[in-house]
Amino acid sequence: MDSLDHEILAILRRDSRTPYTEIAGRVGTSEGTVRNRVERLVEDGVIERFTVATRTGNVKAMIEVGVAVDVDTTAISEAIADWDQVDFVWQVSGEEDIVVVVDTTDTGTLNELITRARELDEVVSTKTRLILAEKLG
Repeated sequence: MDSLDHEILAILRRDSRTPYTEIAGRVGTSEGTVRNRVERLVEDGVIERFTVATRTGNVKAMIEVGVAVDVDTTAISEAIADWDQVDFVWQVSGEEDIVVVVDTTDTGTLNELITRARELDEVVSTKTRLILAEKLG
């Protein structure tokens, strides 16, 4: 990846729906170059997916999950990523092993997800943090 790829990615991180013509104008290249670069970044796995960030008024939270030391965190992460209301699953270093970012309609639904995580045999602990405000980076 070169500096042009990084510039394109920075624009797409803020709004993945930005038209290629607009990106081209902002980075000083042609629409075809932007299109080819984005396609290559997708093929190379640098861009994993295009997604939507919402401001729905829902309850958003991070559920920090600790697992037993002999557990394959990748397998647990992949299973949790398939749950409805899950935006992201991160394998992390530190006190907890996995962080799950969820977007739920209410606290009852959030509590159901927390309970579902706690009921997994491999999970030894959870901590939940409500997301009070988000700013685009």
